[in-house]
Amino acid sequence: MTSGSGNDGLLSEINITPFVDVMLVLLIIFMVTAPMMVQGVDVSLPEAESGPISSDDNQLVVSIDKEGKIYINDLNVTTDFLGEKLKRILENRTGKEVYLRADKMVSYGVVVSVMTEIKGAGIEKLGMLTEPPKK
Repeated sequence: MTSGSGNDGLLSEINITPFVDVMLVLLIIFMVTAPMMVQGVDVSLPEAESGPISSDDNQLVVSIDKEGKIYINDLNVTTDFLGEKLKRILENRTGKEVYLRADKMVSYGVVVSVMTEIKGAGIEKLGMLTEPPKK
C-alpha cells in the first residue's frame, strides 16, 4: 500500500524572484544614468522675454556656438552645405519649421547668413530660441 498523492514529479513553475531582482537593478541604473545623458551643443543663449514654445521630440534645431560652428541638432555642418543639408532633411517632413539657437557672443553677420541659408532651403517657419531673463 502506498501513501501520499502520487505526485512525485518535478514542479514546473518559474521562479520569478531573480527576474524581479534584475529588473529592479536595471531600473535603478537607468534612473541614475538618465539625467547624465543630456544632448546638445553648449550655447549661451541671449535673454529675452517671450512665451514658451511647444516641445516636439522631432524638432529641427540649428545651433551656432561661440566659435561660429554650425550644427543641425548635433551634426556639425558648414555654412556652404547648410541649405543643401536642410533641404534633404526636410524632404520627408510634413512641417517645415526650424528653431535657431545662437550664442550671444556670435556676430550678427554670422546669424543673418545662417538665417539666409535656412530661408533659402524652403523653411516656412523659423523660430529663435532664447533664455528667459534672470530676475
